[in-house]
Amino acid sequence: MATANDRAVLQTIFNPSTPFGDIPGLDEEEEAQEEEEAFALELLEQVRDLELQGVSAAESGDVSTALERFSEAIRLLPERASGYNNRAQALRLRGDVAGALRDLDTAIRLGRGCGRAACQSLVQRGLIYRLQEREDDARRDFARAARLGSAFARRQLVLMNPYSALCNQMLCEMLGRLRNPDGAGAE
Repeated sequence: MATANDRAVLQTIFNPSTPFGDIPGLDEEEEAQEEEEAFALELLEQVRDLELQGVSAAESGDVSTALERFSEAIRLLPERASGYNNRAQALRLRGDVAGALRDLDTAIRLGRGCGRAACQSLVQRGLIYRLQEREDDARRDFARAARLGSAFARRQLVLMNPYSALCNQMLCEMLGRLRNPDGAGAE
């Protein structure tokens, strides 16, 4: 019997007068687990703080510091998608599109294609693909991000659809005529 619960049951069976909570070794296991959880939470807070510092640095134009903070966050928690997504943005600002795409691919893989970081990474990668005139790849990423809830990705899909864009233009013209039926100010 390996678990603490199994030992507690055996202790109760063989020593019925012992209170259930007084199992030797049970407190040490619980304390070790609590310490491990506290360490994980502390590490996560440290990584979040590094990412916030990186975002602030990038927003103030200090891309080098931003990259340092994001890379440190990734070093501490390499399985966290958010760090890769943030570093990709800084890499793109620096002009390293290939590096940004590598980090975005990693963020999407780590996020298993779902969650906030994956959604943001899909949008970001879709925008890069549009700039590279890889319309099919961009459309695919925007569609995935739209399914994850991104309103921006949905708008991009509409903009990329020529029929939809034409319908939107005609709808805007029609609404303009309804608002101004006498044609004053119309083209």
